[in-house]
Amino acid sequence: MVIWLKFNSLKCNKMKKNTLYTILLTFVLGWGATSCNDFLDSEPLSKISPEQYFTDASHLQAYADKLYSDILPSHGKGMGLFSDAGTDNQVARSAEDRYGTGYWRVPNEDDDNWNFSRIYKINFFFDQVLPKFGENLDGTQNTITGTLEDIQHYIGEMYFLRAWEYFKKLRLYGDFPIVKSTLVDDSGLLVDVSKRRPRNEVARFIIQDLDSAIMLMQPVFKNKNRLSSTIAQLVKSRVALYEASWLTYHRGTPFVPGGPDWPGATADYNNGFTIDLDSEIDYFLTQAMESAQEVADATQLTQNSGVMNPSTSIEGWNPYFEMFAAVDMSGYDEILFWRSYSQEMNVLHAVGPCLRVGNDYGLTKGYVDGFLMKNGLPWYAANSGYHGDKTIQDVKADRDERLQLFLVDPTNIVELATKMEKGAPNILGAQTEKEVTGYALRKCYNYDPLQSPLAGMVCSYGSIIFRAAEAYLNYIEACYMKNGSLDGKAQDYWRAIRERAGVDPDFNKTIQATDLSKENDWAVYSAGQPVDATLFNIRRERRNEFIGESMRWDDLRRWRALDQVKNYVIEGFNLWDEMYNDEEYKDAKTGKSLLIEPGGSELANVSSRNSSKYLRPYQIIEANNEVYNGYTWSKANYLTPIPAYEIMLTASQGDNGVVNLDSSPLYQNPYWPKTAGASAIE
Repeated sequence: MVIWLKFNSLKCNKMKKNTLYTILLTFVLGWGATSCNDFLDSEPLSKISPEQYFTDASHLQAYADKLYSDILPSHGKGMGLFSDAGTDNQVARSAEDRYGTGYWRVPNEDDDNWNFSRIYKINFFFDQVLPKFGENLDGTQNTITGTLEDIQHYIGEMYFLRAWEYFKKLRLYGDFPIVKSTLVDDSGLLVDVSKRRPRNEVARFIIQDLDSAIMLMQPVFKNKNRLSSTIAQLVKSRVALYEASWLTYHRGTPFVPGGPDWPGATADYNNGFTIDLDSEIDYFLTQAMESAQEVADATQLTQNSGVMNPSTSIEGWNPYFEMFAAVDMSGYDEILFWRSYSQEMNVLHAVGPCLRVGNDYGLTKGYVDGFLMKNGLPWYAANSGYHGDKTIQDVKADRDERLQLFLVDPTNIVELATKMEKGAPNILGAQTEKEVTGYALRKCYNYDPLQSPLAGMVCSYGSIIFRAAEAYLNYIEACYMKNGSLDGKAQDYWRAIRERAGVDPDFNKTIQATDLSKENDWAVYSAGQPVDATLFNIRRERRNEFIGESMRWDDLRRWRALDQVKNYVIEGFNLWDEMYNDEEYKDAKTGKSLLIEPGGSELANVSSRNSSKYLRPYQIIEANNEVYNGYTWSKANYLTPIPAYEIMLTASQGDNGVVNLDSSPLYQNPYWPKTAGASAIE
């Protein structure tokens, strides 16, 4: 979708002079129809004008309310428990196209990603509200009724929402047009503002919006069900760390503005662009540290009781585990922002049933192997106490308590009361219920049988959107990147995270015992080269803390940790040493094994024991399987290609009527062609 929301004369010839007013009425009364012609030809739904509408704090809140659900993540939208699939942490039944050479192609249109509708709505809000409040955010022109604190807060929410929406674009596309206001229907102007700005400028713009949000919003607001200045501080640290990491590890590539073959250099409007990369990285790292510290010092981590399973009661046995599936999350200091659900209002989700039956996802062997022993040693270190991996009980024994808490043990007698009765991972069930790798996730599971039956949209427990543990980890990483060492505060934060995880807090012990050649973790690498052991263990801590919280894909890209991925075979649990003989995998009447390996006359349902003793979910069936021989990465995939139609639409025609794609201000991302349907060059 082009920057003017398909409401310009290039796409809709029936654009009306009062479009902005029509758009407003559609927004505030339910956002209206989605079809361009239908929308523009429809009669106004109300006689309310913008001047009449944005006059009370309740109007500002109502406008923001709709954007909450459109923009912010929640269960199943941007941060679901299964959204780490397609990384080295987690997989789904079907592999992501980005790991099969030539499968990810330039789209013709991509309204889900190259979309300005939400940015337009936010800018429209500012165009209407700030003249009534004060363009400098000082309230000097305020004519809006309601308490000043509420008015400021709702304006601050909109700054946050624009920042978050732009952060999505930064992660997808890098360089991106910066638009701060609604625009008139002038094709020349609209093409002009489609100019992509260098990604570091986009990141600075995001931080500027977050600073406005921090200034205007209250530290805690509405039971933590609405945004706050504390959340804006946390996201500021995330954005700054993301950009600092990107500029650091992608340095010397076309993915950094001003770098070799940076495609932005082909655009006339970037003539004269310069960047002091060291200063820019230092700026972002400083911002990341300062904002992360503000959050970390003001919050306490939720206690881990050390109890790994409920026994006499399904409530109160471990606050850390229960935090992720609490019905009311407002009492947890660590939780900064959460989405509530309601049985009474029929606002429900299905996370509990999905976790209970497997849902066709699975954690990887590489991910499980990355967890330390409780004594702080990697599993392979001498005297680590590792029990092996013949069974899942062995895998979990004496490990980091995050693994013990959040990895399902199908034989646990307490779990049998509320989970499907089985003694081994469900790798043979209905396709939508398989545990693809044999390693299943238990995080965000609620043991109340009413919350986690076998199926249905029935769960009313909350969804964490932001929590303070991230601030601890953001500070640690930014500090080490900036200084090459850890200051006292970073060390305190790291010890606090490890103590809560039930792991020896002496991280130096772990660093000294780390052998990078034995770590099955993509984050060992940046730019195809191993990082040092300290930085790797900082990354390990982040990986283990955010199990199932949708951080991994962003982290891998910003670290440039995928260059070395070639024919990487995904593996799961140890099937062929012992588990294959479990009664779960035998016919109840005949005792015959139900496991079918490739090569016979029947359709295989497990991978061959001759290939590996570990289940290989993508080596069960070879036909039409682009990743049978493993994941292979293309450099182009660090960024999403610009849709071909958007480039064509903003390009000019020559005298012969042929569109000159090179005339478009929308230069394509590195290694991607401009033609729809074409695959990456590298």
